[in-house]
Amino acid sequence: MDSSVVGAEVARFDALAQRWWDPRGPMAPLHAMNKLRVGWVDRAIRTAYARPVRLLDVGCGAGLAAEALARCGHDVTGIDAAPEVIAAAVAHARETTSGQQLALGYRVATAEALVAEGATFESITALEVIEHVADPRAFVGTLAGLLAPGGVLVLSTLNRTRRSYLVAKLGAEYLLRLLPVGTHDWAKFITPAELAAMLRQAGLRVSDISGMAYSPFSGGWRASRDTSVNYIVAARRD
Repeated sequence: MDSSVVGAEVARFDALAQRWWDPRGPMAPLHAMNKLRVGWVDRAIRTAYARPVRLLDVGCGAGLAAEALARCGHDVTGIDAAPEVIAAAVAHARETTSGQQLALGYRVATAEALVAEGATFESITALEVIEHVADPRAFVGTLAGLLAPGGVLVLSTLNRTRRSYLVAKLGAEYLLRLLPVGTHDWAKFITPAELAAMLRQAGLRVSDISGMAYSPFSGGWRASRDTSVNYIVAARRD
């Protein structure tokens, strides 16, 4: 089995495909954090390249980040193993980009399949994905294999701390109902130190890291030094 594929996870997210773009639906937290994530990714890319790049969004879902990154000027390919989710991404792009010339395409595919094709990209994103894969270390290695020399890999995920259990698992899923119950398995959360070690083993170096802090009162997200719950990391291949 591909290191990025867990059948139950694919089925879980496929079942949410038709509600993915509803800002008040089950993906409301992703809608809320999308501006922060996309802005952070775009700055990391332009720090390295000072121009738009050819970008692969792995585990793109229905395209929240992929479509926004294409609007930033990047040439974006979004891939996901969930076919209904990709169909929703294609449909939304068709509805909202009529008359616009966005460099944006989607495929039902895994990162491993693209490695087998010999594909490379100047930048790769995997946002809120690594905590859902079967083998995180192998997954990072696969992403590194798709990254061009000098390229930028950006991952966002959840730290495995007591606070993240209280906030992201109990709070978000059971108390506030911000996410469907069962969305996350706290045991699969990854600490920044563990992720940095995986990246080094894959031949990459961490170039930037930031926490992502949520305010339940404003419903907004901001970059923070606090990485105890959500965080985002950029890594480079030199």
